[in-house]
Amino acid sequence: MAHFDLPLDLPHAGTLAERISRYVSMSVDETTSEGQQILDKTEELAAFLFPFHASGENPAEGVAYEARDQAATIAREIVEMIEPLGVGFDRLGQAVRNLFECLELGQEGAKLSLRAGENPESLQRPV
Repeated sequence: MAHFDLPLDLPHAGTLAERISRYVSMSVDETTSEGQQILDKTEELAAFLFPFHASGENPAEGVAYEARDQAATIAREIVEMIEPLGVGFDRLGQAVRNLFECLELGQEGAKLSLRAGENPESLQRPV
C-alpha cells in the first residue's frame, strides 16, 4: 500500500493530533458515552503530543521513539473507536495517515486511514 516515508516529526504529529481531535469533535455526538470516549481519547493524544508541538523539535532519540510508540498506541485506539461509530470521513482519514507518516509508520497509517474514512481514490493519497 502506497505511503510516504517521512522522518520522525513529533512536533508536526502534535499538529495532526489537534486536527484529528477537531475533526472527530465535528462528527460525533458528544452526549453519548461512545462520543465522549472518543473525544477524550483524541484529547489525550493531542495533550500527549503538545509538548513536542510547542517545542518545535524532537527530543533525544530514545525519548522520541518511546513517545512515538505511545502516540501510535493511542492513535490506533482512536481508529478502533472511529469504525464502529461510523464517523470516519476523507479528511479525518487523511489526518490519521499523515499522523502515522510523521511517526515513521507510514505503511500502517496508509491502512488505518482507510478505516478512518479516507477515500481510497483521494488525490491526497500517495500513488
